[in-house]
Amino acid sequence: MAKTDAERVTDLEIKVTYQDQTIETLNQVVIELRSDVERLERALKLVEQQVIAGPPGDPANERPPHY
Repeated sequence: MAKTDAERVTDLEIKVTYQDQTIETLNQVVIELRSDVERLERALKLVEQQVIAGPPGDPANERPPHY
């Protein structure tokens, strides 16, 4: 049995509504992931700075007392 034009339009409207909901959900996930990436990038920069500076109290990184 062939669908009427009205039924076909209704089916398409339903599909578009579900697609819009899916797109919005995926967009929220992308926003959350971007926030996580930014946080991890900041943490990585901090760790890199700590590695470059060396461990605290390391005598190799301290100036001798006579300077």
